[in-house]
Amino acid sequence: MVTGEGTPSDGGQRPAGSAPAAARRALFLASLAFFLTTLDILIVNVALTRIGDELGGGPTAQQWVIDGYTLMFAALLLSAGNLSDRIGAKRTLGVGILLFLLSSIACAAAPTVGALIAARFVQGVAAAAMLPASMALIREAFPDARQRARALGIWAVGGAVATAVGPLLGGLLTTVDWRLVFLINLPVCVLMLVLLRAVAPSSTVSTPFDGAGQVLSLVALVALMYGLIEGGAAGFAEPVVVAALAVGVVGVAAFLVVQSRVAHPMMPPVLFRSREMRISLGVGFAFMVGNFGSVYVVSLYLQQHLGLSPLLAGLVFLPSAAFAVAGNIVSGGLSNRFGPRVPVAAGLTSMAVGLLAMAATASLGSPWLFAGLLVLTGLGGSVAMPPVTSVVLASAPAERASTASAVFNTFRQVGGAVAIAVLGGLLAGASSFVPGLQVSFVVAAGVVVVAAGAALFIRQRPEHA
Repeated sequence: MVTGEGTPSDGGQRPAGSAPAAARRALFLASLAFFLTTLDILIVNVALTRIGDELGGGPTAQQWVIDGYTLMFAALLLSAGNLSDRIGAKRTLGVGILLFLLSSIACAAAPTVGALIAARFVQGVAAAAMLPASMALIREAFPDARQRARALGIWAVGGAVATAVGPLLGGLLTTVDWRLVFLINLPVCVLMLVLLRAVAPSSTVSTPFDGAGQVLSLVALVALMYGLIEGGAAGFAEPVVVAALAVGVVGVAAFLVVQSRVAHPMMPPVLFRSREMRISLGVGFAFMVGNFGSVYVVSLYLQQHLGLSPLLAGLVFLPSAAFAVAGNIVSGGLSNRFGPRVPVAAGLTSMAVGLLAMAATASLGSPWLFAGLLVLTGLGGSVAMPPVTSVVLASAPAERASTASAVFNTFRQVGGAVAIAVLGGLLAGASSFVPGLQVSFVVAAGVVVVAAGAALFIRQRPEHA
């Protein structure tokens, strides 16, 4: 029987695995997908002040410009992983790229902050389609575990390069016009569509769509994010905030019940039988709390508290990003030599130290000191994430690679969305910026430390769920 794009649905020979040139093309395309989806969080952070000056909306609107993207990214990743399994990673990635291109144009043309936020929601939908499909392409192209570990390190360089150029490029483009931070996506999308034509068709799995699970997950996440963001701005005693958080909690509970009972759940409970999978999900969540939370808070600290221009604020992130690129490159070798446990635990510990050091020195008002301390978070995160990504793929059956990566990245993006909401609320509720930053970074460091402790229990050779 043949399904989807014309490959056997029973998990026959995976394309690109036996053709090095084809595998390299797939890896480059997948890395570009990770680059683009990461870039559009980090590049926009530096532009938030200018966006607020032109379109208005205040701090809450600024949070939604970021969280509108990350929220839809997180809420639809599971469905996107299921879609990638059903119609093939290549086809899903193509749909995501095209939608990302169109929504980037809409962001750049937005006449009001409301229109910008709406376009960012659509952009998040596109990113959700792209990310699990990119990881599935790597799984198809590199069936050997050791080769895949190195490939994932290179794939993660896409995110590291986005981290490197995002704040700096955002500052440079914002100096001219903040709308350019969205228009810069267009040539990357066009290049990806051209490269996609040379990628071999992907295998497919016939799996029914979990409509109830998708509706419940979307309602739960939207309600929780709305409650956290509005609670930070208006107070958590407000009736609308209490109602939103209550809906979110009930939605999460209902989602878990549905996933345990439906025949084809979008988040299969069987994946959680692996201890390594459970630990990896927590690590992914904590990493994003520390990483995206710190970029968001430090961007505001540099511009709104210290008065730096967008370009100078972007330069502060450059040393950290350079070390992050190096960390991603060496992480595969470290994992192959020591196993995943050591680089994951050590990397998260470095992140926590960096966050606590920034909290302790924020009152000094030195952007260059922060530039040095951000190296600890950038390098630590880049060493930790490729090994834990490899653990996720090794813990799941090959035919569920897209779904497993979607579950993992859902936890990651939820961590990023929660970080923006909670840390933004702590900043808004503080008497002044520095105390708010200090509390935010202590909270983020605590989450990362817990994940580092859990990482010590990762087995050197994960078993399938």
